[in-house]
Amino acid sequence: MQYTLSQAASLVGTGLHSGRPARITLRPAAEGGIRFHRTDVSDRDPVIPARFDHVVDTTLCTVIGNADGVTVATVEHVMAALAGLGVHHAVVEIDGPEVPIMDGSSRRFVAAIMGAGLRPVATSIEVIRILAPIRVEEGEASAELRPADRFEIAFTIDFAEAAIGRQEKALDLANGTFLHELADCRTFCRLGDVEMMQARGLALGGSLENAIVVDGATVLNPGGLRRSDEFVRHKMLDAVGDLALAGAPILGAYHGERAGHGVTNRLLRKLFATEGAWERVTLEAAGSEVLPDVGVELAALRRAG
Repeated sequence: MQYTLSQAASLVGTGLHSGRPARITLRPAAEGGIRFHRTDVSDRDPVIPARFDHVVDTTLCTVIGNADGVTVATVEHVMAALAGLGVHHAVVEIDGPEVPIMDGSSRRFVAAIMGAGLRPVATSIEVIRILAPIRVEEGEASAELRPADRFEIAFTIDFAEAAIGRQEKALDLANGTFLHELADCRTFCRLGDVEMMQARGLALGGSLENAIVVDGATVLNPGGLRRSDEFVRHKMLDAVGDLALAGAPILGAYHGERAGHGVTNRLLRKLFATEGAWERVTLEAAGSEVLPDVGVELAALRRAG
């Protein structure tokens, strides 16, 4: 099945990097995939397709843009929520250049989507099946897609900070897994990085309310971690959002090793440029159980703490 929202859902928050307030509204769409619409832009094309080939920057977050130079930054967390809950078509309206960071996870986007509800718009769905391994490497970072009969994701991180260290996680993302295992996991950074970025006029909206901040062996957030391996889980959340820019659900297994937004985007670009590495196939409703989907009630949304 293909799904969209049953009704519009709006949220207000602050951009992590710009520090600017923004309103984001997720609206139903019967077709067209996921599209971002800058409602504050009137002199140029305000619409940006949420696709890998529209990614224009991955330095600190994933930024998409169109031919008129209109951009939207930090799309990965809302894209992860849409993909993780099986929303295939929607218009994401935003009145500024950056998606608000909320609490640093996808949790508030998930709650808004589930509160709005979903409705089917088609009985079959086109998916991207991985046919051959594709891999990209950049220094110690790498990302790979391999054939699989469902969407699987694995990630490994390794940080010198004792609060993070080396963490590994693997998940099958079918029906409800994103909601239960990844949606509430927050972005993170090192205290020294925060101080350096803010001195350069970056991360202006960052705080302990929307990111985990570590200093050596210490987690500075008063509430601590939501999960002992929240760091690697958030990297998986980011990967789900970045892979959603493929434009359709992926049937395949992703593995990231110290990978960031740029590596995952280059992986998608290499995939679609490699003849014989992928194909588009149509799944009928009976076969869609291998894809991410809601499958749970709003009350099941994991609470922090």
